Amino acid sequence: MESNIFQLQYAMDTFYFLVCGALVMWMAAGFSMLEAGLVRSKNTTEILTKNVALFAIACTMYLVCGYAIMYDSTWFLSGIAGGESLVADALASSAEEGFEGGAVYSGASDFFFQVVFVATAMSIVSGAVAERMKLWAFLAFAVVMTGFIYPMEGMWTWGGQDVFGLYNLGDLGFLDFAGSGIVHMAGAAAALAGVLVLGPRKGKYGPNGEVHPIPGANMPLVALGTFILWMGWFGFNGGSVLKLGDISNANAVAMVFLNTNAAAAGGVIAALIAARLLFGKADLTMACNGALAGLVAITAGPDTPTPLMATIIGAVGGTLVVFSIVGLDKLKIDDPVGAISVHGVVGIWGLLAVPLTNSDASFVGQIAGGLTIFVWVFGVSLAVWLALKAIMGIRVSEEEEYDGVDLSECGLEAYPEFNRGNK
Repeated sequence: MESNIFQLQYAMDTFYFLVCGALVMWMAAGFSMLEAGLVRSKNTTEILTKNVALFAIACTMYLVCGYAIMYDSTWFLSGIAGGESLVADALASSAEEGFEGGAVYSGASDFFFQVVFVATAMSIVSGAVAERMKLWAFLAFAVVMTGFIYPMEGMWTWGGQDVFGLYNLGDLGFLDFAGSGIVHMAGAAAALAGVLVLGPRKGKYGPNGEVHPIPGANMPLVALGTFILWMGWFGFNGGSVLKLGDISNANAVAMVFLNTNAAAAGGVIAALIAARLLFGKADLTMACNGALAGLVAITAGPDTPTPLMATIIGAVGGTLVVFSIVGLDKLKIDDPVGAISVHGVVGIWGLLAVPLTNSDASFVGQIAGGLTIFVWVFGVSLAVWLALKAIMGIRVSEEEEYDGVDLSECGLEAYPEFNRGNK
């Protein structure tokens, strides 16, 4: 009887893990739509191509080497994905320790859930370098980011290994439930390095420091992408509970879903108010970025706050993102979609918010973890971007940028009848 219960729980946990992974995969569509809406129409095809290609590269590189680096595991060589031997081993272990509902899940489902996180981190880079980067330079960076840079910092955090044998972040009290720092800040750090090497778009900043807004082409796509990401985030955070098949974990999943949604709502409201105070208008792009900021903020610790506290954490993130976007523009750091602000600045806040509701985390540990992730990802990414610049160049020509990278990089326009005036 116990064996049958365990196998049912195993099936439920594995199925839940796979469904949550599919939701996170669907976030790739959200990033694609959001970025396609925030760039100019002449750059739409190229940004969509980047999002499709980076997902494929992330999945392949994490399979080839990334997962093995991050977790010191070679499940794809051992045949563990078959499941039967894993269930047998787990049954023997539960018999020794006493069955308390501690079901396990297949190695294949764990890999699938992890690999979509890698793709999410790389998607953050895509929007920040939009409209002026060479497609193949970006894809070359994606190979290094998903196959080496991200897995290394993942090994020190979720993988539990010492940082170059010097210190262990877990021992310092570092906690990042679903990746405010490990995924989002890491992606933003790589994006920041790329933007600094790449430089701003032509015409973005005037000679006297003035900022010239460059509106996106399609606000409906921005809103659609935001809602897709909002939905996908339930898998992102909810799946990080790792299991569902017992009462305590089912309750934990429900609370994570509730807090994730509350934080996003708080981010929208706060960003709208901040934009109204700063610009005198209700800015849709700020509202959408506010939702994403609230989601990033709660990602490091969605399991411990009350729903009201989660709303406040999200609201702080929504306020921060508005001021961060304005501040980066003043520093002439050109980020067309606000990715560095949403995922980087707010990712830091998300890490720092964890000790407010979780006594297992410490501010020292969160700061140490955040610095470790940022220094590693930014430093290595900067070196890779500079190497790519020297080897193949990373920026399109002025003429190609003026005409739009759709034609020069992809040979295909997203809206040919509008751009060329055809009837």
